Amino acid sequence: MKKNAKFWVVIALLLCLVSSVGASIFQTNFGKVKYHDVTFVTESGHELDALLLVPENATVSTPAPAIVVSHGWYNNREMQDLNYVEYARRGYVVIAISMYGHGDSEVIESNTWWDDANNANGLYDAVKYLATLPFVDENRIGVTGHSNGALACREAVLQDEEGLISAALLVSNDAVYYDENGDFYNMFGNRDAAIVACQYDEFFHRVTKEDGSYSAPRDFLKQETAQSFLHFGENPSGLDVREEGIFYTETVDGEESIRAIYNPAITHPWAHFSKSVVEFSVDFFEQALGAPVSLANSNQIWQWKAFFNAIGVVGFFMFVLSAALALLDTAYFKELKTESEVKSWPALEGKAKRRFFITQSISAVFSILAYFIAFIVGYAIWQSNFWSQAPSRIIGLWSLLCGLFTLLMIRICNKKGSIDKVERGSRISGKILGKTILLAIIVVAASFALVFISDYLFLTDYRLWCFATIRAFSAKHLSMILRYLVFWLVYYIALSVASNCYNYTKMGKKDWISVAWQMFFVFLGPEIMIIVQYAKFFSTGYMVLDPMTGIMGIWLYPIVVILPLSVFICNKIYKKTKNPYIGGMIMGTIACILAVTNTLTG
Repeated sequence: MKKNAKFWVVIALLLCLVSSVGASIFQTNFGKVKYHDVTFVTESGHELDALLLVPENATVSTPAPAIVVSHGWYNNREMQDLNYVEYARRGYVVIAISMYGHGDSEVIESNTWWDDANNANGLYDAVKYLATLPFVDENRIGVTGHSNGALACREAVLQDEEGLISAALLVSNDAVYYDENGDFYNMFGNRDAAIVACQYDEFFHRVTKEDGSYSAPRDFLKQETAQSFLHFGENPSGLDVREEGIFYTETVDGEESIRAIYNPAITHPWAHFSKSVVEFSVDFFEQALGAPVSLANSNQIWQWKAFFNAIGVVGFFMFVLSAALALLDTAYFKELKTESEVKSWPALEGKAKRRFFITQSISAVFSILAYFIAFIVGYAIWQSNFWSQAPSRIIGLWSLLCGLFTLLMIRICNKKGSIDKVERGSRISGKILGKTILLAIIVVAASFALVFISDYLFLTDYRLWCFATIRAFSAKHLSMILRYLVFWLVYYIALSVASNCYNYTKMGKKDWISVAWQMFFVFLGPEIMIIVQYAKFFSTGYMVLDPMTGIMGIWLYPIVVILPLSVFICNKIYKKTKNPYIGGMIMGTIACILAVTNTLTG
């Protein structure tokens, strides 16, 4: 028996509940760790948003060592979940921050991020905050961060005249290897320090060679910078060659200090989804701070939290689709529903069939060219205080270009009016348009209500590495969402119109074959860019346009998921309504919200 939309709404709600409960169980270590959402005004005078994890062993009578963890650029506090879950399990008090301008922390002027007055963009503020907590051992505070979070750790160490930081682990970023005179330099003094240097890091662990080119990051351990770090700032010339994964010790200013480098064969973003990186990091802090709870480095449960978070992603999008279909059964919206399910349009033959594959291929190629244009214009040319999020500006501009090109292709392919727009659903009345907009708003609002409920009750969200991050957000993001929304709507509505009203043609015995082809082609352009980028990177150690294209490739990860998923969801709604605008509006709005609420503002 075929299940109706209400049944799938219930299943989606159950998946979201299972996700929230499951993720909460593992992030609190089965109730042994208190988990707090804290926002406080820091010493530098700004609001810092953070998660504070307090294990049961941390008390006033038995203060525990503590660790500050920070995300990289364009991310937020939850991206450090693999670390804060495992550190808290081992008895450390942990605070995971969203740096200023990220997450729900205060937005400050971009040219002041690294001013001393702003305390390493909030990270050193978090160190000072931990030092005031009575259940924290202020003599054993460590810091770690990924990418620009590691830069924040580095800046905090340079500011730390009070000596609050005992240990620093830089993940996917470099230390300062030379002093102002160009001599080798031990920036960490007698603190314990380590680096996770990924062999295929898109941005760091390079050295300028005599011809002006850069060394490959996979050769980092061979460079003088790495060897000097492992030799505590000494000139490594003539000294023994030190290896990765070994904790080297030396007495510095009367204190025994540690240096180590871990050199996994992974990329920059993969470092915050890596079991081996976690193994190294817990070993380092065990050596540096002493873990109150002894656990083997392989004893990790953060993967289960990630698993349940991913279930939430599935539940969220299942709810989006099933809620839209369920609303069509209500008295107010039933006017939008067709009497019978829309089937694929007649199969294309001869020239028409060839034209389909040619236009789809051209669109994939255009998406590649448009991405480079959007990056150059949005990053280097078009600067705006109104559209102040650079990643959203770039991806939004790319979406707009692809949307306009899609509309152009529709016009060219239907220049003789061979397709009846009313019959196919691309032309609708004002009354139907009004109900379409209202339905889309209700579905998006209800879907994100689930996210806010999960955040309120369980302090969890729905996420899958860099592919999808669906989180609760503060009201300040609403204005930014509205500023960028039109960029996404143009593309996603145009995509839905093209894929359903014009390209939903019979390709085989089953209608889903047509949908699968369109999901493939919309996914093709971004995927080609990723494959070309990383095929060259892994084979030669260098990227295509090294290092400019590093962030370009990473920003494509969510796109290769959201675009084919949008084609699928829009088609499911279209088959029930013969209305391409409902799905396009819903998915365009969701894609915009995900982009705007998961990046840097400023």
